[in-house]
Amino acid sequence: MSAVLTQEAPAAVRTPGPRRSWAAMIALTLFEARRLLLRIPVLVAFAAYLGWTVWRAPDFEGGYPALQDVDRATQAAPLLVALAVLLSANHAVLRSKRYDTERHFEVLVLAPGWRTAAHALSVVAAALVTALVVLGQFGWAAVQSGTVGSGSPAELLVGPLTVLLFGAIGVLLARLMPSAMAAPLAIVLFLFLFVAGAFPAGAGERGTRWLAPIVSESSSSTLPSDLIGRPAAWHALYLAGFALTVVLLAVLVAGRNWLVGVAAAGALALAVTGGVAQTVDLPGRTQAAREQATNAPEKTQKCAERDGSTYCVFPEWTARTAIWAKAVDEVRSLAGGTAHDQPLVVRQRIEARYGLTGDGAIDPATAPHQVTVGTAWGGNRVPEFSVAVAGVLVAGDEKGMSALCDGRMVTVMWLALAGQDDPVQSLRNVRLDDSDTGSAIVVSRTEPLSMGAAPTTVVRELLGKPRATVAAQVKAHWAELTSPKVTSARAAELLGVPVPKEKDEKCEG
Repeated sequence: MSAVLTQEAPAAVRTPGPRRSWAAMIALTLFEARRLLLRIPVLVAFAAYLGWTVWRAPDFEGGYPALQDVDRATQAAPLLVALAVLLSANHAVLRSKRYDTERHFEVLVLAPGWRTAAHALSVVAAALVTALVVLGQFGWAAVQSGTVGSGSPAELLVGPLTVLLFGAIGVLLARLMPSAMAAPLAIVLFLFLFVAGAFPAGAGERGTRWLAPIVSESSSSTLPSDLIGRPAAWHALYLAGFALTVVLLAVLVAGRNWLVGVAAAGALALAVTGGVAQTVDLPGRTQAAREQATNAPEKTQKCAERDGSTYCVFPEWTARTAIWAKAVDEVRSLAGGTAHDQPLVVRQRIEARYGLTGDGAIDPATAPHQVTVGTAWGGNRVPEFSVAVAGVLVAGDEKGMSALCDGRMVTVMWLALAGQDDPVQSLRNVRLDDSDTGSAIVVSRTEPLSMGAAPTTVVRELLGKPRATVAAQVKAHWAELTSPKVTSARAAELLGVPVPKEKDEKCEG
């Protein structure tokens, strides 16, 4: 009997089916997402981001935010998270190289392209956490009683999309340059380009500056949401297409596949479409609307009457008329003569022609008894508005108010500050140098006022006396206190405080 020994041929290596690959990729994605969120750089970045957001949110814009400003305010802080995610995602992809386990992956279900896709998808977890913080920040502002305006969903997407983009770049760098130094060098480059301002600024409001992930504005002014003119939707498309392109390129480098190449071309087309559209010139209708809001605001404003005064505002600010009316009534209640019951026209006036790329001065209103109010409120804006109301009650109009520099400044400043919660601190707040002694410029929505050392001394003394006592004296001597001939020394005599040693400064013009 003989036996023939035959060696059985090894079984062919089976390529795993799509279902097994997808299941394995999802499992690896969840595993890597958890590890990514627990990395020290990411945890520190999220802690700093959350702490900054919680600390800043309650006092944003003096507690009276406009949602069209809040949405943009959510964009800068996630950049810290984005850089941490870039570093950690790159580190995760290079893990097999560091531990020399790459060769063991040959016996696993997932090919390199699928593993790369899992690493890229793990970044979505960090983007989602960022989105939750963004929504929390925006939601907190939206529920405040003094909030006005409307936000843009596209602006809110910028922070999470930036995290997604930077994480994808970290994965791509690991496939293109499998070195531990690549990610830190990329972070330094990004900081140089975006934080140090080395990125091309372009021309005007659009241009190549919109190719940066985050586009900030140089102006602190608040505009009606329909006048902002930022291409937020196109920018969000640009960031989404850019991030998707980077992800697909990373997968394509790890394992060539013509379907992935086609998808990458489509994603690049989206990025290019958004990138080009966001850099075109500002639409003519937006510029025309800005011109009208600046030069003829009455054509788009809504007016309402409260206690005899009329309040004309842009539609998004109608809820603030009650707050302004309270400030007006507070000042008028302290005035004497006909000013005690003088009807005023409080009109919202802005300089919108330059958008959010610059600020412009607003000329004083020449119409009798018209007071200018801006789009911001809270903080220093409250005593600033009261100064404007008091100035118009004393001088008759804003043009005349801007020329005040004599003893009438005593009456104006006391009327404006006596009703504030902390009158002396409010005096400092409305002065350019934050002082309560000597000469200073009093800030205003229109032309600033000049407050000499003599009226400053008298006002500071008056603010230390009972308000009711001073109010009675102001009403009793109203005609003389509002006369162009009154001096600070005479105002002090009439109101029962020491005469200042300083002399009134000579008015210009």
